[in-house]
Parts: sequence; structure tokens; C-alpha cells
Amino acid sequence: METPCVQEPVNTFCCPLGLPCCPATFTSTFPSLSEGTCWVLGFVLTSLFDESQMHLFLFSLVVLIYILAMAGNTTMVLLIWAEARLHTPMYFLLSQLSFLDIFFTSVTVPKMIVGFLFGWTSISFGGCGAQMFFFMFLGAAECLLLALMAYDRYVAICNPLHYPVLMSRRVCLLMVAASWLGGSLNASIQTSLTLQFPYCGSRKISHFFCEVPSLLTLACADTETYEQVLFVTGVVVLLVPITFITTSYALILVAVLRMHSVEGRQKALATCSSHLTVVNLFYGPLVYTYMLPATYHSPGQDNMVSVFYTVLTPMLNPVIYSLRNKEVTGAMKKVIARCGVCRNA
Repeated sequence: METPCVQEPVNTFCCPLGLPCCPATFTSTFPSLSEGTCWVLGFVLTSLFDESQMHLFLFSLVVLIYILAMAGNTTMVLLIWAEARLHTPMYFLLSQLSFLDIFFTSVTVPKMIVGFLFGWTSISFGGCGAQMFFFMFLGAAECLLLALMAYDRYVAICNPLHYPVLMSRRVCLLMVAASWLGGSLNASIQTSLTLQFPYCGSRKISHFFCEVPSLLTLACADTETYEQVLFVTGVVVLLVPITFITTSYALILVAVLRMHSVEGRQKALATCSSHLTVVNLFYGPLVYTYMLPATYHSPGQDNMVSVFYTVLTPMLNPVIYSLRNKEVTGAMKKVIARCGVCRNA
């Protein structure tokens, strides 16, 4: 007599005796899997916070950083849109960076907050795939956009006479479209390849969201070839833009050193230093996560590094660009003063 399946927090296929197993389509695709091998249709995410006395403080800190990230990036988008002085290619690209950050951090943090407050740590197979897709999509798009922002600085400093032509409105729109298209292509490849594997045994992902490296540890098929593909993709999405950025700033440095005006040097270096700071904060943790072999990783380290580029960096981006940019701070003071006048009228 067959024992009915016990209801789990997430869905699974069930074999006789209530054992989760692979359906026929998966056993034919992966002949090495036995009929009784588990194929998980849902997962359980681990909490970012342990049961120590500090967990409530750390949770509150992450929530505060998330709120500041949303507020800061939303303010940057609205400020650049509202202030005519900021309607330039550089600030248009910066507004797109803030726009990406708003959604990038929202892909993972709200789910983590809900899981901590209500214990809803389970996530369906489809939900995990969607989270993975949008995370990879927005992350890759931001990588490409940061590289294109370096090109903008290169043109502005090294070819100022041709800047209006090389960085026209049409070119800027094509740049943004290219970053979004590249991000969607990367996410489509990574997500489809990752989800093709059967996931068996434990349903517990040692991470607070569905990230490719953490998910692959649960696969019950050989993932070595795919990990090589993942490395190649990392080279294209991470190392190629880093090389492009490095080359752009090497040429910028040469041009700056040739400037006779001290004020011109300071202005160029101030603008470039903000972008370089953002690049280092974003690319560094991503290179660790997606380029280093699995032997260099541990769940605790991966969680902390992921928090850095999913929450902390998006919060710091508008701060770095606003505090170190006189045009942004001036525009912000102007908008605040304008609102004060309207309120008193």
C-alpha cells in the first residue's frame, strides 16, 4: 500500500512510500539518477542572522541600510530628473545606476526581512528561479553600466571637443539599452543552465537568497562543466568591464597629468574618484563570489560578501556621488530651498 506524501513547506514530487523522487522526464535526462532520487521543487533559505544576542541588532542594521539605500537612490533619480542643470550624459547614466540599485537590492532584501519576521523561509522552485534571474540581470547590467560610465569620463576629459557628439542623447540611450540587454542575456543563460540540474537530498540553501554558487552545491549531477561556463561568463561580465575601466582611467590619468590648470585637475580627479570608489565597492565582492573556486568559499563568508554588494554598496553609491559632487549638493540645496518657498507661500 502506498503511503501518501507528507505535506512539506515546499513542493516535491513523491514516490511510493512517500519518498520524494525524480519524475520520468528527469530520470531519462539524467540516466545516472535512480528512480528513488529526490528532485526538489522548492527550497528553504537560511537566515542571515544566527540566534545570538546580536541578531536583532544586525537585522535592524540591515533594514536601516536598506531603507537608506532606497531613499538615497530614489532621491538621486528624482533630483536628476527635476534639476535642469543635471540633464547631462554623466548624470543621466548616474540616474540609471541609481534606478538599477533600487531594484537590485529589492530582489533579495524584502524576502530576507519577511523570512526573519514571520519565519517564511521557504521559496518555490519558480520563485527561486525568478529571484536568480532578476539578481543576475540587474547585477550584470550594473557591471556593464559602470564600464560605460568610465567611457563617459574618458570622453569628457580626453576628448572634450567631441563630447557633445560622442555622448549625445541617442548614444546615452543606446548605452543604457546595451547594459540592460547584456544583463538580460547573461541572466537568461545562467538561470536556464542552473535550473536544468536536478536538486536532491537537502532542500536547504546555505544562503539568504537564491544565488548560483550556493544553489549548485545542492545539485545531484556533475556541475563541473557548468562551473567552467560560469567562470567564462564571469570573465565576460566582470573582467572585461574591469579591463575596459582600467584602460579608460589609465588614459584619463595621462590626460590629467598633462593639464596645466590645477583647478581642472582637481575637478577631473574628484569626478573620477567617485566613480572609481563605486567600481571597487561593487566589483570586488562580485569577483570573489563568481571568479574564485568553490574551495575558497564558505557559507558564512558568502553571506557577508553578498550583504556587501546587495545592500551596503547600493546605499553608499548616492552618498559617494552626492557628498563628493558640488553640482549634486548644489542642486539638492536648490530643490530644498524651492520646496521651502512653496511651503511658505
